[in-house]
Amino acid sequence: PEAARFAGEAFGQFEEMLSGIPEGVLGDTIVNFHSMPWRLQQLRDSIAKDPLGRVAKVQDILEEIWRREDAMLIQERLHEEGKLPKRTIHCDTKVDNVLFDRSGRVLCVVDWDTVMPGFILSDVGDFIRSGVNFAPEDEPDLSKIGVNMEIYRAFVEGYLSTAGKFLTPIERSLIAYGGRLMTYMQTVRFLADYIDGDKYFKVKHPEHNLQRTRAQLRYLQCLEEKAEEMEALLK
Repeated sequence: PEAARFAGEAFGQFEEMLSGIPEGVLGDTIVNFHSMPWRLQQLRDSIAKDPLGRVAKVQDILEEIWRREDAMLIQERLHEEGKLPKRTIHCDTKVDNVLFDRSGRVLCVVDWDTVMPGFILSDVGDFIRSGVNFAPEDEPDLSKIGVNMEIYRAFVEGYLSTAGKFLTPIERSLIAYGGRLMTYMQTVRFLADYIDGDKYFKVKHPEHNLQRTRAQLRYLQCLEEKAEEMEALLK
């Protein structure tokens, strides 16, 4: 929890320091990297091609994905309505990308190659996806997957202590949703790559991307079960 709090402070401070950069000054390092509509279109394209005939065995997962599709396009709709700003964000907020000293204090945020315009939901969401889960993102035993509320609380407290200086009320209210959004996005990306024949993510065995997909989907369900509690902490 202490490390999560420090990481939250670090990423929030990182965003706060860059919050004065006007939209449009920086370009996209990776075009459509965290674009949910584009990721869903990628999946549709993969399904249409189905080069290895894998679509038939993932119908249950696809049903879960399409059932949530509309709810996972909220940030784009809010942006179009002028209610959710784009900011300069890190876009890869894993704990691995924070350097700590021997005492556990943060030295700095590293790995800036993905710094570009985006929504803060990407940054908070990717940490919740990768750091708040009790299990790794490719955990084969789905019973081990769950939401570590102690880590979540510590991260949010740290993040809001620094990023709270510039966040809008809407951004603040969507922090827990960001975790669900980025977990859903990763589910979609792992599944699309599995259908494509494992061309993007490195795999350790032929079913590795499918294993990752099922683990992320289970974690998404856990986040949904905890949504009310997670959102209450933001208030």
